This record gives sequence, C-alpha cells and structure tokens, in this order.
Amino acid sequence: MAHLDAYNRPISYLRISVTDRCNLRCIYCMPEEGVPSRRHEQVLRYEEIETIVLAAAELGITKVRLTGGEPLVRLGITDLVEMIARIPDIDDLAMTTNGILLARYASGLAGAGLDRVNISLDTLDPQRFREITRCGELADTLEGIEAARQAGLNPIKINTVVIRGMNDDEVVDLAAKTLEAGWWNIRFIELMPVGNGELMTEAWEERVVTADETRARIETAFGPLQPARMETGGGPARYFRLPGGKGTLGFITPISEHFCYRCNRLRLTADGQLRPCLLSDHEIDLRSPLRRGADAEEIKALIIEGINAKPMRHHLGEHLHPEGRVMSEIGG
Repeated sequence: MAHLDAYNRPISYLRISVTDRCNLRCIYCMPEEGVPSRRHEQVLRYEEIETIVLAAAELGITKVRLTGGEPLVRLGITDLVEMIARIPDIDDLAMTTNGILLARYASGLAGAGLDRVNISLDTLDPQRFREITRCGELADTLEGIEAARQAGLNPIKINTVVIRGMNDDEVVDLAAKTLEAGWWNIRFIELMPVGNGELMTEAWEERVVTADETRARIETAFGPLQPARMETGGGPARYFRLPGGKGTLGFITPISEHFCYRCNRLRLTADGQLRPCLLSDHEIDLRSPLRRGADAEEIKALIIEGINAKPMRHHLGEHLHPEGRVMSEIGG
C-alpha cells in the first residue's frame, strides 16, 4: 500500500534520472554549449539505483519512469531496465526519451521488461526540429516512434511543449495525428521555468501558451473534444479525443491550473538526490548514505522523509521557481 504524505496523497511513483547528459540542446532546456555534467563517480551506479527502487517498492512505489538528460545515452541502460523489471512490486516501468536513439534500442528495451515510452517531440517540421533541438534530426525521432510501436512499447505518448512564437502554430497538425494512427497520443505541456536555455529569461511567461488556448485552437479546427481515459500512466494530464480519433489528446497544466493536489511522485536525480517536488530545490541525499553502507531500513527512512517533505503545491504563481538545478539534471 502506498505511503501517504502529509496531505494524504498516496505516493506510488518514482521518476529516476539515470544521467544528466543529453544528445540534444533544446533551446528551452539548455544553452547551446550544454551544461556541465556530473563526474562519473558522482552518478549513481545501477546497483545503487536498484537498491533504492527495492526500498521504495516496500513503501508502496509501484511505478518507475527512467528519464535523463537522455536515458539512452547511458551505457548499458537495458541492463538497468532488466534489473528494475525483476522487482515484483513494480508493475509499470516506463521511459521518457527524445527518441533519437530509440530505433536502435526499442526491441532490446522491450525484451528487458520496459512497458512503454513517452517521446519528446515539439514539431513535425524538419527544419524547425533542428532549430529547436540545435543538433537533432526529425527523421530519427520518427523512426524511433515507429520502432517503439513495432516493439510493443505501447501506449506511446508524445510530449509536446507548446511555446508561443515557436511551435504553437502546429498544435492543430499535431492533434490531427490522433486521427490517423492509434499510437499517436499527444500531450500538450505548458512551458515551465525549469531550463536554462535562451527562452528562460525574465519574460518566459510571455511564451507560455495555456492549455485552454491550445484546446480552443484545436476545437476551432475539429469541433468539441470528447473526454477520454488513458488506461496506463496515472500522470497529471487530462485526456480527450477528437471526434472519430483513435489516439488521445492530453493537456498538462503546471502553469494555468496546477495539479499538485493529486501529485503522487518523487524524483531521484542522477547523482542520488531525492526531490520531493520538481519545482522546489529541497533534496535529500541518498548517495552518501548508500556509499557509507546504509541498509534497506535506513534508505526507506530517507524515502519516508522525502515523502513527508512534499509541499502542498508549487509556487510558480508567486514567481518562485527552482534555481539549484535545471530539467536536464532533474529528469522531469
């Protein structure tokens, strides 16, 4: 049974950043030169991650998502998937990826026990894709999506950060993908101040496109959306379908309508810090106790400390946002 936090929210979901490295340089996430990476010895070993997940599972964690940076750039990532998939109480093991390397790894990940993937995709235009990512090719991500579908990593969810003046003119085209192919489950995400790319200036709020605005554009083109359910995931999105749509449309609203009252997650950074909230700098060190020889009970006590430290909500509305790390270090 999931452990309850101070606000009676059951905490059942752990997101694990396996690396702070990435093979893209998306302009809302990091500067063109990238960000300094943690040294090899600072990053958790796979056996250490396994120990943490085993302890978390005993506290009611049933869902694990592997993130980055870009998780597929870490050597041997399939081995970690297999290690976590063997833990009996973990019944949902997923990964968030930019898809660039997914065609190479999809089959092996599925064979190792990965259940499904979320894939970041902010545009359907090849030139714009290169501009947003600075070094990526749209064809690689599309190939990765197809490889994931063939490998059975379903339902595939496509994560699109909607940014005014950059890709907000594509939301109708992206939504249309849910008509033509059942594996296109698009999730539109409001821009958050958790990167240090060139868009993260004092005027970042001017680039936010609210979910209501995105939905209005889509409904103008297709008519009223129909409420829908996503059977797997348990995340913060609200789901709909286009009339006749095979896939789903999801809206994630961290800015216009926070969903903290039902937050069920903790985050583990690549260097072993447990974060009770994405949008707070508070962290609990798990790496140091692990390397001092802490047993399972000590690790569980620290995880419980993290659960109890979860705030009621974030404070973006008061212009308070995390400053200690950026998304590429936290893992989303």
